[in-house]
Amino acid sequence: MALKVAARGAVPPFIVMDVMRAANEREAAGGDVLHLEVGQPGTPAPDGVLAAARSALDDHLIGYTDAMGLPGLRARIARHYAEWYGCEVDPRRVMVTTGSSAGFLLSFLAAFNAGDRVALAAPGYPAYRNILSALGVEPLLLPAEAEHRFQPTPELLDRLPAPPDGLIVASPSNPAGTMVGPHELRALVDYCAAAGIRLISDEIYHGICFDQPGVTALSLSEDAVVINSFSKYFSMTGWRLGWMVLPEDLLRPVECLAQNLFISPPCLSQIAGEAAFDCGEQLDRYVAAYARNRALLLEELPKAGLDRLAPADGAFYIYADVAAVTNDSEALCRRMLAETGIAATPGVDFDPDRGHHFVRFSFAGLEADMREAARRLQDWLPGCGG
Repeated sequence: MALKVAARGAVPPFIVMDVMRAANEREAAGGDVLHLEVGQPGTPAPDGVLAAARSALDDHLIGYTDAMGLPGLRARIARHYAEWYGCEVDPRRVMVTTGSSAGFLLSFLAAFNAGDRVALAAPGYPAYRNILSALGVEPLLLPAEAEHRFQPTPELLDRLPAPPDGLIVASPSNPAGTMVGPHELRALVDYCAAAGIRLISDEIYHGICFDQPGVTALSLSEDAVVINSFSKYFSMTGWRLGWMVLPEDLLRPVECLAQNLFISPPCLSQIAGEAAFDCGEQLDRYVAAYARNRALLLEELPKAGLDRLAPADGAFYIYADVAAVTNDSEALCRRMLAETGIAATPGVDFDPDRGHHFVRFSFAGLEADMREAARRLQDWLPGCGG
């Protein structure tokens, strides 16, 4: 007799991880790969982070911590909001998590019941909708266009038959890199407040902004859930460390969930993470390198025929419309890897309905790789025939 498999495990794959596996297999077989698929900094953790981790290992300070995180790190995160945004945050409301992924899971579990409905822009980070679906929460995809900067708007929310239970906003966004300005975010905050919608603000790419600084939802509302991470600006992807700032009504529910699901975030990463806030000079050099990569691709991709590009206000992604070449972005990305060695992510990962004519390129890697990828695309793409 076949054993039961739960339906919640039937969520779609996170396609970028499949692309990364195929790229790694190509490398293992001796092929060359230019990694433009994964949103992972091509830079190491800052020197101060590494020094703090070595010291902690030498002093044998590694063990369980409080489920909310180390008090020193929580206080330092609260101070970060004062320094960056002029925003006062009580350290009590700060919770350290095992990456932002745990933050999404914990916030969704605490804020929504099975059968609830949560709105989010399409294109958007696929794990939002897949985690929600696994929890029995219905994701409502808002079909955002370039004219909306691929972001949710009150007008898109008005098109829903009824107000949703939640709204996820990501600024800068993945995959488009677009940002929600202060007036637009105020409009969304006010809309949610009036309609009783729980707002979850994904701010994990704050710090990697090219024309204007990010706006935190905490400056506009004490009811929003704000999620951030050490993986992007702080260049600590594999350390699996993030944080949330929670409204008062979710503090204890999220803490109890975290105690049972995770015990605590990684202690070593927390000790090292506190040191990351003192590494701004090195981290800003990393952002300057991303800015150079961004400028290079925005200039060179149109020479390959890709002239419909999202503006990439922040993060490290170019979201390119490839409709002139193909209506099957998955097939195009498979061919691109096989024939040019360039790994990129098909848009269907971010927009199941309309992403078949989009591709996301990550520019988090080396400038030399960006330049070579652009050269190869200019040679290959115009004649590839989709």
